[in-house]
Amino acid sequence: MSAVSVEQHAAAVETLLAALGTRTAQRIPLAEALGRVSFEDVRSPVDLPLFRNSQMDGYAVDSRSVATTPVTLKVSTIIAAGPTESAVLAAGSAAKIMTGAPIPDGADAIVPVEDTTISSEGSVTIERGRGAGEFVREQGSDVRVGTVLVEAGRVLEPRHISVLAAVGFAEVAVRSRPRVAVVTTGAELVEAGSTLTPGQIYDSNGITLAAHLQASGAEVVAVARSSDDPTRFREVLDEARRSAELIITSGGVSMGDFEVVKDVLGPLGGTFGSVRMQPGGPQGMTLFDGTPVLSFPGNPVSTVVSYIMFARNIVRRAAGLSPILPSTAILHESIVSRPGRRQLLRGRVRDDGRVELVAGPGSHLVAALAWADVLIDIDSDTTELAAGSDVEVWPL
Repeated sequence: MSAVSVEQHAAAVETLLAALGTRTAQRIPLAEALGRVSFEDVRSPVDLPLFRNSQMDGYAVDSRSVATTPVTLKVSTIIAAGPTESAVLAAGSAAKIMTGAPIPDGADAIVPVEDTTISSEGSVTIERGRGAGEFVREQGSDVRVGTVLVEAGRVLEPRHISVLAAVGFAEVAVRSRPRVAVVTTGAELVEAGSTLTPGQIYDSNGITLAAHLQASGAEVVAVARSSDDPTRFREVLDEARRSAELIITSGGVSMGDFEVVKDVLGPLGGTFGSVRMQPGGPQGMTLFDGTPVLSFPGNPVSTVVSYIMFARNIVRRAAGLSPILPSTAILHESIVSRPGRRQLLRGRVRDDGRVELVAGPGSHLVAALAWADVLIDIDSDTTELAAGSDVEVWPL
């Protein structure tokens, strides 16, 4: 692979990762299902409400007995919400009832407590009658057995969790997440929080790629770091492939003397070369003992741009999430672009909807990633765009 277009490389990555889209069902506790994707239509196993119950605190009556009011009725029983034996309403009486309590046989209406007065011990005066069905929640009036509550492919939100809990699900079948391992390379890398010595830098790519993958619905099974020693790098890859369906590496793919990723994976069938884009030109891909490996350059901005352009939507699709697609925006300022390479510049959408640059094209300008919310996509044949021009932008 040498000096290919972004589209050509993206197509090759799609082919390499085709198997990632084949997912299986995973049954997990409902309490852990928020944000997961339902694997199948979920149907209610029960009616809701489960039984006829009272919508109000008040008195269950036969509506015919309160057709003319005021009327005084004997209170035959008190029914609370909760476990109880089936009750039968005696003719010409009322049953004191609480919200949610089962309505006794023989009653077809609820008189709210505010429409009554206690006339004497054991009796109630109904001041306002109610017709059949008033303040009665009929069994199945909300949901019937077999009703589809959540469609397959739905990202489970709190509202879905609520209804599934209400019909008694303790577990739910969700789409399995793509399992991805991240491997960063470079003798100069040290863990955040360590004391730096001359020539060392903090390893930001591992945690950054993991965050992007998690946001894309992946399960990050490992975040590992390797030196530039080929034997050590091979050991790290061997460990990662035991649990991962995809490995993403950063660093070691350029033209230097210590490009451990290219040196190890090239002889194993990996393809390495240049993609006509900036940042993120050096790229690689390999099938390592049956596990696909995507290899991105090590500069932090190049790593992020590579993930967004080549992997993000593949991972999202595998996870059951909708792709993140580009949109059109209006440039706030003019842009001069280098010909021959597709430029992906960090930009920010202003309050007026226009997009402005927040940094130059340098792949080392990490802070601008935090300030940017889009990548401004400039075609490789374009050398200059005036303020007010339409541009394509990719959400970050």
